[in-house]
Amino acid sequence: QVQLVESGGGSVQAGGSLRLSCVASGYDYLLMGWFRQAPGREREKVAAIYIRGSYTAYADSVKGRFTVSRDNAKNTLYLQMSSLKPEDTAMYYCAASIDGGAWERATNYNYWGQGTQVTVSS
Repeated sequence: QVQLVESGGGSVQAGGSLRLSCVASGYDYLLMGWFRQAPGREREKVAAIYIRGSYTAYADSVKGRFTVSRDNAKNTLYLQMSSLKPEDTAMYYCAASIDGGAWERATNYNYWGQGTQVTVSS
């Protein structure tokens, strides 16, 4: 059974930190990523990791502040978020791809979690 279950969202003041987790089951995914969507805005890419080789990629808006990682033994994807800004406020979604491909393309992901809310106040 395929499941992606996110956790770790919450409310934090600007400059603070949060760590999101996503427990994945169902397949040996080649690519896992994080996307986010704020009210009234398009979904946007945040970060991703290619499981074989552990190559990571980031959107320019989060580079240097966010770190994506995966614990293969726990089948868990993480997003460590630091120096948070109000503009990081959004629903964050975990996504998994069986075949990989370009990490920034949402259509390359086969499965999505339900999302976890992150709210950053100024």
